[in-house]
Amino acid sequence: MRLVVARCQVDYAGRLSAHLPMATRVLMLKSDGSVLVHSDGGSYKPLNWMSPPCTVREGSTEDGQVEWTVAAKSGDSLRILIEEVLHDSSHDLGVDPGLQKDGVEKHLQELLAEHPATLSEGLSLVRREFPTAIGPVDLMCRDDAGLAVAVEIKRRGDIDGVEQLTRYLELLNRDPLLRPVRGIFAAQEIRPQARVLAEDRGIACAVVDYDLLRGMDDPSQRLF
Repeated sequence: MRLVVARCQVDYAGRLSAHLPMATRVLMLKSDGSVLVHSDGGSYKPLNWMSPPCTVREGSTEDGQVEWTVAAKSGDSLRILIEEVLHDSSHDLGVDPGLQKDGVEKHLQELLAEHPATLSEGLSLVRREFPTAIGPVDLMCRDDAGLAVAVEIKRRGDIDGVEQLTRYLELLNRDPLLRPVRGIFAAQEIRPQARVLAEDRGIACAVVDYDLLRGMDDPSQRLF
């Protein structure tokens, strides 16, 4: 990973256009090919980014100013004009073992992967731990209309979990082969504030009965 702190101007061109005026920002070039532009606020969410696969070309303008051009196969592009570099370093982070979920949360994921229709009628599993540039989505499913559904699973559902799923959805919906992708936030318990935020963002909420799911998976506990 390469980490650069610089005064820069960023222009995005694609399905829409966006402009970030000259300011000091953090530029992250990850080994998976993604490029992220961060400010010192706004929590974890980048101001703009490009998902892999993409190419980064470093050059200069006619007046000698450093310029990065980030191009995606989709035709989207970022133009980063750098006025001054304050820090530039590269780091080998090694192999990421991934997020280690606690036992109940991991078992919930396994059970829901076996019984996705308990979350929404007609839902079928595509893949567990669906990979993205910012981490794996717990379950990637399709509904009965064939549309993609991303499922984030928590033992206790709070605002952080909704924000995490929102981040995944923003990224997944940039993929023309997947979009439109809707989300389901699933947990044994969902806090009221998290439910309000999820519904405001068009994300469905599903309260999961862990004991019922275990019974569905254990023949000795089945009623029928």
